[in-house]
Amino acid sequence: MRISNLSRRTPLAAAILATLQTAAMQSHAAETTNAQQLPKISVGAEEESYKPETVSSPKYTELLRDTPQTVTIVNREVMDQQSLVGLRDVLTTLPGITFGAGEGGGGYGDSVNLRGFSANADMTIDGVRDSAQYTRSDNFNLEAVELVNGANSVFSGAGSVGGTINLVSKAAGQGDFNRFSASGGTDSYVRATGDVNHQINDGTAVRLNVMAHQNDIPGRDYEEAKRWGIAPSIAFGLGSDTRFTLSYLHQKDDNIPSYGVPYFQNPYNNGPLPEADSSNYYGFHNFDEQEITVDSLTSVIDHDFSEGFAIRNLTRWSQIDQLTRVTPPQGTWCLSSGINVSNGNACATPGIFTQAGPAGNTRDSRNTILYNQTDATLSFRAGYIDHDLVIGLALTHETYDLISGNSLRNADGTSVPLPPKSIANPDSTWNGPVNFIVSGTTDGELDNRAVYLFDTLKFTPQWWLTLGARYENNEGSTYATSVATNGAVTASRPAENSDDLFSYRTALTFKPVEAGTIYLSYANSKTPSKASVNGACQPVQTTSNTGQLQGNANCDADPETAINIELGTKWDLIDDRLALTAAVFRNDRQNYKVSDPLNPDNPSGEQQLDGRARVDGLSLGAAGNVTNAWGIFANYTYLDSEVLQSVSDYALGQGADPQKGNPLTSVPKHSASVWTTYVWNGFTFGYGATYQGEVYLNNNAAVLYKTPDYLVHRLMVGYDFNRKLGLQLNINNATDKEYYERIRNNGWATPGAARNAILTINGNF
Repeated sequence: MRISNLSRRTPLAAAILATLQTAAMQSHAAETTNAQQLPKISVGAEEESYKPETVSSPKYTELLRDTPQTVTIVNREVMDQQSLVGLRDVLTTLPGITFGAGEGGGGYGDSVNLRGFSANADMTIDGVRDSAQYTRSDNFNLEAVELVNGANSVFSGAGSVGGTINLVSKAAGQGDFNRFSASGGTDSYVRATGDVNHQINDGTAVRLNVMAHQNDIPGRDYEEAKRWGIAPSIAFGLGSDTRFTLSYLHQKDDNIPSYGVPYFQNPYNNGPLPEADSSNYYGFHNFDEQEITVDSLTSVIDHDFSEGFAIRNLTRWSQIDQLTRVTPPQGTWCLSSGINVSNGNACATPGIFTQAGPAGNTRDSRNTILYNQTDATLSFRAGYIDHDLVIGLALTHETYDLISGNSLRNADGTSVPLPPKSIANPDSTWNGPVNFIVSGTTDGELDNRAVYLFDTLKFTPQWWLTLGARYENNEGSTYATSVATNGAVTASRPAENSDDLFSYRTALTFKPVEAGTIYLSYANSKTPSKASVNGACQPVQTTSNTGQLQGNANCDADPETAINIELGTKWDLIDDRLALTAAVFRNDRQNYKVSDPLNPDNPSGEQQLDGRARVDGLSLGAAGNVTNAWGIFANYTYLDSEVLQSVSDYALGQGADPQKGNPLTSVPKHSASVWTTYVWNGFTFGYGATYQGEVYLNNNAAVLYKTPDYLVHRLMVGYDFNRKLGLQLNINNATDKEYYERIRNNGWATPGAARNAILTINGNF
């Protein structure tokens, strides 16, 4: 069921406000009776902490302070205080992350660059791969977002060159609470959530999370987001040796996608076109759409054999359906000066945009995953050495089905002429025919079988050694067909890849005191040609008449390798209330695939693993409470990136390497964020800032173009009426800064959200 009826209507907002008024009047009368049963609902750092103690995965046996790796955790408190509701909102506040334009082979959705390398396929939910490319729009069922930096295949499996982004789900647990929030704001913002946990008896509890949301995109004319979700969970055996939890998630999104405005950095323009307003919509707002349906069923069984021996099994089935019809702002832009902004040539229609490229592209996809993981944890002493051991087995089966084509077509499949548009004032209404004409299908399959082992050896209270190893077999295939206008189907040769991968991690840890850790770690990652179910390798194939290679063959290329070296320190200060972290690191992409088409010793044209790139960096972090009233969550990242080799060894011997020595694209040298709150007399005052440094948009030409840096501010004030009712006001982008993200140079860029305000009532009954 679509939620288009959850529109910007006064009755919905009035009903929410009436409910809140009634709840507020009743809360005072009930407070005396229930004060001993209900925790205080607070927006302040006085009750909650920004300082998490552990990582959610059972593969991490030690406290976060003693984990020899940079791990940044954004917990529920930080997300709620800043009114961060989507994954992109959360990641925007973490330095070292940038976003791609959300298009290309994977389709529209989250496109993340982490520490200089793509992390599109490095998303996990509760440690389970979530490889579909879609918009992860809401965190109503999340406890935290964990950013694990550095080469991480040993924990997360194939890929994870720059790190892994893990989403931690809510689940039923002990205790009773009934929490709700209701929000209204500028740009037709309306949101309501509920989170209810009820303990039926000593060992059984149920939990229900619900959400309904709608908003226009601040600063944009037509883009909007609508969604609803429900997530029930039940747990048995709480407090006993054997515990079983069953959780389900269903979420439905119905959005108008946000591509943004024309953006060119070349000799003829420097950024967004001067005559293109940042609020303009250059697609067709009554045609473009993004529908997402997420269904996920998860079971977790935990059994404690003894105090030091436990087994945990997680099984998940999930399915993500996504339908997109999009018209990105791509085509010919004739400036008012009569110059084509793409090439500087004269053009005959000044001030006019002629749509072209992927206008009307339609993709109907389904990603399905079946995952089973078993972890055995064992703590024991052998001789003079204490061991914290994890042994695991993970089995994954994924499928991907895509039907692609175009919907701006006549019924007979012929293309429809697209009307020219004014650059300054485009007409974004489509009045022509809409007929989905299929142009191709893609079926992908991926199986991964992995065994792994981790051990923390504690020789003394001061000296620890962490070891980890993972062996996995990764086998996948992609089968594609093309469909002609007359319906004729042409099948391509199946693209198949199978690789055995070995990844590892080792770290030496020194603890001069209990509250401090100094570590040196070394880890690798392995990325096969078929790293995700919705990605395809290219088999070797030749034309029938020339015998020349078509495309870049890489199905038989060896897996790519990346290395991470990190020297870091972590300290818990002020009675363990404040965590400080610092690390210097090197991410070396030791080899990646590059084309080698002219090498006589490589007649098949198989790509070669001769590409190399490097990112050196520094990360600093602070999380926790400076005083009982003052909380802080702050991070800074410095990244110095460089292409070491971008062509094959054969091509290098024949001439120059055009990218050698240039920085990687989409990598900010400096980036930082801070969120800090102060609690005073029932009020909580919050301030946040996100700084994004310049990033390069190209690195393969004599002239390099980069985006300007930007600084965005956020403000919050909250007030707790009592232990059960609180009010919170957020102002995002307080200075109404104009900036751009998700940039596809010489194409388009998405303006950052304009200034907006959200008023939220939080309750706990």
